[in-house]
Formats: sequence, C-alpha cells, structure tokens
Amino acid sequence: MIDMTVVELSRWQFAITAMYHFIFVPLTLGLSFMMAIMESVYVMTGRDIWRKMTLFWGTLFGINFAMGVATGIVMEFQFGMNWSYYSHYVGDVFGAPLAIEGLMAFFLEATFIGLFFFGWDRLSKVGHLTVTWLTALGANFSALWILIANGWMQNPVGSVFNPDTMRMEITDFVQVIFNPVAQAKFVHTVSAGYVTGAVFIFSVSALFLLWGRHKELARRSMAVAASFGLLSALSVVVLGDESGYVATEHQKMKIAAMEAMYHTEPAPAGLTLFAIPGREPGEMAFEVKLPWVLGLITTRSLDMELPGITELVEHAAGRIETGLIAYEALQAIRSNPTDEDARATFDDHWADLGYALLLKRYRSDIENATGEEIALAAFDTVPDVWPLFWSFRIMVGVGFFFIAFFAYWFWKASTGRLETSRLALKIGVAALPLPWLAIELGWLVAEYGRQPWAVEGVLPTFYAASSLNFWDLVISLTFFVSLYTVLALVMAWLMIRVIKAGPPEKSLLSPDPEIFDAPARGAVPQAAE
Repeated sequence: MIDMTVVELSRWQFAITAMYHFIFVPLTLGLSFMMAIMESVYVMTGRDIWRKMTLFWGTLFGINFAMGVATGIVMEFQFGMNWSYYSHYVGDVFGAPLAIEGLMAFFLEATFIGLFFFGWDRLSKVGHLTVTWLTALGANFSALWILIANGWMQNPVGSVFNPDTMRMEITDFVQVIFNPVAQAKFVHTVSAGYVTGAVFIFSVSALFLLWGRHKELARRSMAVAASFGLLSALSVVVLGDESGYVATEHQKMKIAAMEAMYHTEPAPAGLTLFAIPGREPGEMAFEVKLPWVLGLITTRSLDMELPGITELVEHAAGRIETGLIAYEALQAIRSNPTDEDARATFDDHWADLGYALLLKRYRSDIENATGEEIALAAFDTVPDVWPLFWSFRIMVGVGFFFIAFFAYWFWKASTGRLETSRLALKIGVAALPLPWLAIELGWLVAEYGRQPWAVEGVLPTFYAASSLNFWDLVISLTFFVSLYTVLALVMAWLMIRVIKAGPPEKSLLSPDPEIFDAPARGAVPQAAE
C-alpha cells in the first residue's frame, strides 16, 4: 500500500522550496526589464542620473538573482531524490525543456549578468546596453522553458506512453513547445513578474521621498514604475483571463473547484464573488453571485455549460473503468510482447491508464477493484475546494487593486505631483508585499488545483513519489526550510543595506585601478572607495 504520509511530506518539501524560490524569480523578471529601460534612457539622453538609477536597481537585481540561483538549483535535484518514479515515468518529456533552459537560457542570463556588472568601464554605452537587454531576455527565456515543462504537466500534449519502456515519450516536440496551457502560463507569469518589479521600485522610491533622500532618482524611478506597472497590471488581468479559458478546455475539475461549483448550472454560469459553505458538501449557507459572468469568461459563449464537481466525478469513474481495460492490456503486453490484440486494445485506451492508476492507493491488484473503490478513486480527482476558492479570489482582488494603484500614480506622475500626499506614499510603501502574495496564491491555485495529478490525467501524485521513509523526509524538510529561511533573511539584510546606502557612483563590481595598482605602490586604498 502507498504510504500517504511520505507522499504528503514529499509534497510539502517541494511546495515549500518552490514557493521560497519564487520569491526571487518574479523580481528578477521585473527588475531586468526596468533596468534595460532605464539604461536605454541613459544612452539616448546621456544624463548621468539614469546611469545611477541603472546601477542602483541593478545592484538589488544582482543580490536577488544570486539568491534565486541558490534556491533554484535544489529544486531540480528533488526530481531524482523525492520523485524518482516521476523522473522515470515522464523524464523523457519533462527533462527536455529543463535541459534547454539550462543550456540556452540560464547560461545566457548568467553570462551577461557578469558583463553587466564588470563591463561598465570596458564596453561602449551601446555595447553595455545590449548586454543589459540580453540579460533581461535571458531571464524571460529561462522562465519560458520552465513554464513549458510545467505546462506539459498541466496538459500533457505531444507525447504517448510506450508499453515496451513503461515511459512517456515525446511524439511531437513542437506541440510540447506550443502547448496552449504553457503559452498562457508563460505570458501570465512574466506579466506578474513585471508587476512585482514595478511595485518593488515604486515602494523603495516612495520610501526615499518619505525620507527626503535621493529625490531625483526616486521621482524618475516612480514615473518609470508607474508606467511599466500599469501596462503590466492590465496585462496580468487580460492574460489571466486567457489562462482561465485554456484551463476550462483542459482542466475542468480545477475550474469547478475554484468556483466551488458542485453541480452543473444552466449556461452561462454565474460567478460567485463570496460564499460561506454549508454543513453538507455542495451546500452554501450564503453566497453572492454575478449571473452569466463565469460562463462568459471561461467559455466565451452563452450556451456552453460548465460541468460541476459531481458530474466530473461521474466522468472520472467512467475513465477509471476504461483505464482498467488499458491496464489489463498492458499486463498482457508485458507477459507477451508479440500480442498484437493486446497492443491494439492498449492503443485504443491508453489515454485513460492514469485514471486506473488512481486505484493503486487502495489496492495493488487494481484489475480486481470493487465498485466502491472505483467510486473512492473517482472522488480523489476533486482537489480541496475552499483553499482554491479563496486563493483565487484574493489573487484576483490584488490584481485589480494594482490596476487602480498604478493608474493613480501614473496620473500623479503625469501631472508632476508625486510628493503631494505623504499618506499615498505610505500606502505605496505598504503595498510592497502584495505582488508576492498574489503570485504565491496563483501558484497554489495552479499546482494544488491540479491534484491528485503529478501529470494531469497521466500520473497520480502518490504514484510519482520515491520510496523514502518518514525520517528521511522530516530531516530534509527541516534542513531546507531552515536553509531557505536563512537565505531569505540574508537577502533582506543585503537589500536593506543597499537601500540605506543609496545609489552608487559607479558599479560596485567595476575594477578600481587603485586596487589593482596597490601592491606595486605598497598601498591599499580605503574599502569605502
């Protein structure tokens, strides 16, 4: 039998390390592009304040990038440590975009980051600007390939299960790359990263104005952040709508759970703004609903129904029964690889094999599963409703807040009145953690809403875990939580020091001729220089 305690601890470990890592990723995405914009203005105008802005925000970017690398490397090792059967089962597909990300995107980004910091005194203005833009593009390429891999987990296209190797294998890599779920997730995720970068720059700049320091840098940074942030916040909402539409096609149970919609409603379905659950599953003690809105958003039609949880569970039970046919055919193929009838049967039903594997939670000889066990496995396809319901609504609420927030400050920047209200500036500082709240909740909706699947409809999460024991996971989980907490605190401490010190006159990593000449002269310059 499956040890669900081990599975849950493995899930907790990966979730915690992923969410820690994603503290750093969106800020990398946002700051990289805004640095490139600021340096572009410097190259076009020649005004030194824009160079100082690029250096200052670039220093904070560098600290954040280093922490992102430190926390991200561990995640890929976990596929082999905690999710070994996942790596065996789908590694031929999942490993390809991860390898491309490392070879094409991460190395590109890391190389040009070095040139960004060390190249101020060695490259021409245009040459250094090119490096900065390539750094930003590298960060986005990195996110693209990671999200292609994740999008395949949500919608496993371009692949097929090979009964001879017992693995999923790629049949069409172009389909994997242009997976609609992956593309929708990419544009939505990077737009959220741009909002994060804009909020970070705006909040720190607002703090400078409240302190009465570095006002020239702060006002220009706020103007750039307000413009870039408004466009990004609008993009997040629009592209988030596209993600919902794609999920309606490929992950109907996730949509039903997010909306706490237990039964199919007449089309077009209403959108629940607020709800209090009743005593029985599917019963609402109180709810506030906007008629038609959910159906129009998710199906973009007036006559297409959204299936409810109850109906989707019944559908899952049917797929489990079909999957059992594929499972029995697979056993026949393994016993006799030349059995052409078994291969034909498997080819007709292999797409439902993953549903049959849900029964492995209840018994090993799943071909003898009872009707009650099939019903239990079918109900396992329902993720926890209320964490998804509220996470989604808080995320959306924060998104709309940022549209209003940046619209207000764009108007203030356009009229040259950024310092007229200290209360508004304090609200701008207080808004700093909100993009991270929305992003982490968004990932919770995406990943928790996919449960019980490691790969949607293909591989159950409990079936993907390694055969570790309880104490292995307790020790490793404690270690990672402690290490990542220390890294987060170190990053916060370093950033606070840089912010308090203010903008540098030169790149902190640029070589100082005095330092290199010091041994020859027998003198060592002051560290402050």
